[in-house]
Amino acid sequence: MSTFKPPVADRPIEHEAISRWGAKMGRDPFAADHPQLQVVFDALDDPECRTIIKQMEEPMTAKELSEDCDVPLSTTYRKLERLTEASLVEEQTELRASGRHTARYALDFEAVHIDLDEDRSLELTIEQPEQTPEKQLSELWAEVRKK
Repeated sequence: MSTFKPPVADRPIEHEAISRWGAKMGRDPFAADHPQLQVVFDALDDPECRTIIKQMEEPMTAKELSEDCDVPLSTTYRKLERLTEASLVEEQTELRASGRHTARYALDFEAVHIDLDEDRSLELTIEQPEQTPEKQLSELWAEVRKK
């Protein structure tokens, strides 16, 4: 687990989520793709989000999660988006020879820690699993699809 201290005093740590992956990959922990503390709290406080987290033993499609969690599909997509924004779930693309690719969702954290630092500010650390080549390719493909 690694923690990142802000290099600039005008960016308080209590408003930022720090991910081991982001720091490892050379990403700025204060970039827009890192969730704020409240975003993570809101996702973890949502009962349907917690149900989805409990169900994800392996990557699953939104339809599979919807059926297994007994949550409407439209709600499942909203909850998956919330969990993704909180850096707790990642969308993976399953490439198929037919060209009809499928999105699967997988947990993207091993632990969430909230600590009180020496300035008495809340410090959020999200422990994420090691980056595999397959995961890197999936993330690259997801970025290409966005553009």
